[in-house]
Parts: sequence; structure tokens; C-alpha cells
Amino acid sequence: MDNSAASFDPTHVTQISWSPRGFLYTGFLSDEECDHLISLAKDRLQKSMVADENGKSVESQERTSSGMFLQIAQDEIVSGVEAKIAAWTFLPQENGEGMQILHYEHGQKYVPHYDYFNDEVNLQLGGHRVATVLMYLSNVEKGGETVFLSTQVKDRQPKGDDRSYCAKQGFAGKNVRVCV
Repeated sequence: MDNSAASFDPTHVTQISWSPRGFLYTGFLSDEECDHLISLAKDRLQKSMVADENGKSVESQERTSSGMFLQIAQDEIVSGVEAKIAAWTFLPQENGEGMQILHYEHGQKYVPHYDYFNDEVNLQLGGHRVATVLMYLSNVEKGGETVFLSTQVKDRQPKGDDRSYCAKQGFAGKNVRVCV
């Protein structure tokens, strides 16, 4: 498989919102890449944390998933995915942070939030994120949406679909192997 930046295919990208800016890239990851990332994380998942006002990781009922962080360029496949992210976002690969792999059981959540730091520790470690790339590594039949509440394209999804109540409040990226 070609993991170079040349493997980026703009014909697979759909703009889902201009304000805030959001795009959907269908087929961003191969099944091999998804399975590899899952295998790296499977035995290392721990309770997900949030950063407090001092930058310390703390437990919160606002985020109930489990997760873990990969090392930057941990292996050839991870490095290839990072190169694709850099090509797609038009941001230098060295500006990226280690990928975080999350796992949600039925009923787990991360309440609506901004990818924003309000503590000095994280600001000194690189500052605010310019872009967030979400990659779904598995498929689920019901639920599993990521909802973008501020998007202005709420009517683009079909009525009568199987999105959750929460997902119907904004544009929802369905949990299918895609990249939002």
C-alpha cells in the first residue's frame, strides 16, 4: 500500500460545513490501517481523562470512554497515516501530535466540547489545535455518531434516518470507517 502523501485523493472529500469548517474524507484509511491501529491500542486502553485548569489529567463524567496515545511515527503504518493527515490538512507532519485511539462501549460518551486548552501546560506543549482529524476504525449498527452542533448544514441528512436524538441536533459523522 502507498502511504505517501501522494495517496491523498481530493475526489474523496466532501465539504460538510464551511462555518465551522468540516470535511468528510471517504476511504481515508484502509482496512489494514484500521485493524493495525486497533491492534496497537487493544491491550493498552485506560480510562479517558480530561485536562483540568492546571493541565493535569483528571477523571470526568463528561468523558467516559477508554483510550490511549500512540507514539509519533511509532511504526511504518502509523507514520504513513500521519503523512496522510499532514497532506490532507495541509499542515506539516511535525506539527501533529500522537494519535489518540478511543474506544466507546454502549452508553459511553464525550459531551459536546471544543478541542481547546485553557491551561498553560498544554499551551506550552504546542498550543491549540489548528485541525482535528477523526478516523473511525470500526463500524457499528446503531449510535456511535460524532456530532458537530455548530454546523450550518443540519438539513443535509435524510429525515427518518437512524441517528440518535443527539445526532439530529447537528451534523453527525456516522461511525463508519471514514475520516471526518
